[in-house]
Amino acid sequence: MKFRFWLLVWLLLVSGLTQAFDSFVIEDIKIEGLQRISLGTAFTYLPLKVGEEFTAQKASDAVRALFKTGFFEDVSLGREGNVLVIVVEERPSIASIEIFGNEEINTDDLMEALKSIGMTEGRVFNRSMLDQVEQELHRQYFSLGKYGVEIKSTITDLPRNRVEIDIDIEEGDAARIRQINIIGAKAYNDYDLIDRFQLSQGTMFSFMSGSDKYSKQQLIGDLETLRSFYLDRGYIHFEIVSTQVSISPDKRDVYVTINIDEGEQFRVKDFEISGDLVVPEAELRELILLEPGEIFSRQLLVQTTNRFNERLGVEGYAFANVNAIPKIDDEKKEVSITFFVDPGKRVYVRRINITGNTKTKDEVIRREMRQMEGGWISTPLINRSKIRLQRLGYFDTVNVETPAVPGTTDQVDANFNVVEGSTGNFTAGIGYGQEGGFLFNTSVSLNNYLGSGKKFKLEVNNDRINKIYSFSYLNPYFTLDEISSGFRLLYRSTDAAQANLSDFYTDVKEGALNFGIPLSEYTRLNFDMSYKDTDLTIGDAAPRSYREWVKLVSSTDTQSARFKTYSTEASYSYDSRNRALFPDRGVYSRVGAEVALPGGDLEYYRLTYQLRMYFPFTDRVSLLLGGEYGYGDGYGEKGTGKAILPFFENFYVGGTRSVRGYKGNTIGPRDARCPEDDLFCANPVPGDPVGGNQKILGRAELFFPVPFTEEPSQNFRLSAFIDAGRLKGDLIINDYNLIINDDDFRTTYGIAAVWITPVGALVFNWAWPIDPKEGDELERFQFNIGAPF
Repeated sequence: MKFRFWLLVWLLLVSGLTQAFDSFVIEDIKIEGLQRISLGTAFTYLPLKVGEEFTAQKASDAVRALFKTGFFEDVSLGREGNVLVIVVEERPSIASIEIFGNEEINTDDLMEALKSIGMTEGRVFNRSMLDQVEQELHRQYFSLGKYGVEIKSTITDLPRNRVEIDIDIEEGDAARIRQINIIGAKAYNDYDLIDRFQLSQGTMFSFMSGSDKYSKQQLIGDLETLRSFYLDRGYIHFEIVSTQVSISPDKRDVYVTINIDEGEQFRVKDFEISGDLVVPEAELRELILLEPGEIFSRQLLVQTTNRFNERLGVEGYAFANVNAIPKIDDEKKEVSITFFVDPGKRVYVRRINITGNTKTKDEVIRREMRQMEGGWISTPLINRSKIRLQRLGYFDTVNVETPAVPGTTDQVDANFNVVEGSTGNFTAGIGYGQEGGFLFNTSVSLNNYLGSGKKFKLEVNNDRINKIYSFSYLNPYFTLDEISSGFRLLYRSTDAAQANLSDFYTDVKEGALNFGIPLSEYTRLNFDMSYKDTDLTIGDAAPRSYREWVKLVSSTDTQSARFKTYSTEASYSYDSRNRALFPDRGVYSRVGAEVALPGGDLEYYRLTYQLRMYFPFTDRVSLLLGGEYGYGDGYGEKGTGKAILPFFENFYVGGTRSVRGYKGNTIGPRDARCPEDDLFCANPVPGDPVGGNQKILGRAELFFPVPFTEEPSQNFRLSAFIDAGRLKGDLIINDYNLIINDDDFRTTYGIAAVWITPVGALVFNWAWPIDPKEGDELERFQFNIGAPF
């Protein structure tokens, strides 16, 4: 206000001074004092021209116009003959702005706040803006409850008419909420209501969560939570009458008082559906989540209208509008709801445009499309197309937009934008796993060879348990109907004793052909046909049952044998998961049957079933419920060794891939060992694990974000889990009675962390057993580094 007053006085003085000028015709105009402002820019704002008559009024207008630009600190007029001389003093420009002491608010966010009021580098500096700057910064910190913040601005003059602005901030401590009062709550206890808030009164654990720090934005969110709570329980006339926030004199404590009027609770009377019903009314009624006589819920009402819109979207009505119109009977405390359906025009997809695929061929992406060009738009098909692209594993991100085609009211384009990820991978390194020890790993994988979608993989793994050399190929679209075809070549040498099992060795050479047939959008039938050549060697510490079995099969040697088998495996799978890595919704199930065919040296079968169900609670929290079942048996002639499942094809339980917290493969039957002082082996004791022919696994795992992070990580995940498992060996016991069976369930609970790195997954588990048995081999901390995931 003072500035405006003195400016007005100054202008009046200038006006008075201009009276001293006699009117004259301007022959030329000179502007002196310009430094950064160009002469052309100054003339643009000057309301005078050469050839005009100069008067006192025009002098006043000229001064006013130049001051109005904000560029000048001072303006004066002079005359040299018939030449008008304008002398200006430019305001300085802002060379730099530095902010110190800010921790709670990011510097970029503070700079954006200053930019919104015109304070940014390169702009003209006006000293009157400093008050605005400090007010804006105070507002930012007050919204976070930091009422004791102190802000000091320092202006430093620089050469060439520039200034440097330094802003020092002492944030101080955020005000703590000492008390939250809800006045007017009758139907519910105010403590139960406050428990639903993000903000909370101070407790002994508040220093960890920070929930007792006052924040205006969080309070606004909590008020909406309170409103939704009542509206979802039938209190249609609920109202927040007022909210008072008071601060203690020392600005450290905050007291929040919320006055509410609950109103009466209402129930649903009936429903009506009107409008243009392009979908049968009976079908729409099936989508209604409320029932007559139930307590009214706004949440269920909103979900119902969303379901209506989704159903209309399936029919191509992408811009349908469904309004739920309530009719309230205050006397009977009932509400009748009319759903008015306005489908709008049916919308067609003109084109599907794909951008960002710098490596992947266009046809590889288009074959995943479930939405067709020229057909009416279907929201579920658009979403399914996006999910299929995400599950390929070729892209870091997939985004889709459906803008309207200009000049039309019934056409859109479907624009898919992808960001290519790394699909070719070469790794060579070492790692360590508690089950496999130190490992050497080299692999070359091309999951999207030359952008064609074909997959090649060459792998070499070497640890204390396994030596593996393999090569595989898969063409997921061997035919246009999505029939896949591939093959694999494998050599694997296994030292079972190093895997906590009995003493035997196997060398396996395998060749296999496989192909898959899609049965529906989510189901698939896969077939695998293989030839396997297995060299088996029995170690000195192996149980006698192994030697007896080898003797029956080979008829000559009890220490070694060679088996050639021809196997086929058929599996049926269902997969609706939303992502290949870290899914959080959907179901995966698989039923498989493997049979070693007649004519080979071994005749057996293995049946397996896997189930994983993902349930999202929020965008960042999800639950996995899963289980596995396996059963194996022989079907050959009795007394030949082919009547049971070969012991080296047994199932195993325990370790990071089944029941965490137990050493790998140690749960279940063990061979019988005779104590040294028991000559007749009357009381055998458990020896090494031998596996079994029947396994059962169960798993419940809650995935949650890393604490104190705002965005979910694409490569890191935490979880809390419960694992359970059991392994039986009935067939071996019945045939030889040389095995000590232990088929009790083992259960553990714990926490886990998975970090995906370029060389594989880093998996860490901390687990504790529930009711362990004597002799159990436990590993409360387990990890694998550099192992495949």
